[in-house]
Amino acid sequence: MAKEKAAAKALTKSQVVAGVAEAVELTKKQAEAVIAALVGMAYKNAKNSFTLPGLGKLVLVNRKARMGRNPATGETIKIKAKRVVKFRVAKACKDAILG
Repeated sequence: MAKEKAAAKALTKSQVVAGVAEAVELTKKQAEAVIAALVGMAYKNAKNSFTLPGLGKLVLVNRKARMGRNPATGETIKIKAKRVVKFRVAKACKDAILG
């Protein structure tokens, strides 16, 4: 029953590293290096879009300037245009999780 409660929580970095190390038969240090390299590639290439096959894609999106509302005062404010990073989940990932 304790494992069921633990499964509801998000995995920690060390749990992810241990899982990857076990799945592909690497040491934890090697698995951590692989994950760090993958994350570094994602950061470096996100501006051109970075796809992780079967999981999704990081894309850079330009948001237009728009009118918003200050929730504390109700006052209308102008929100500047900006660039944001979005993650688009792959169809294969959606199908695997949602069924």
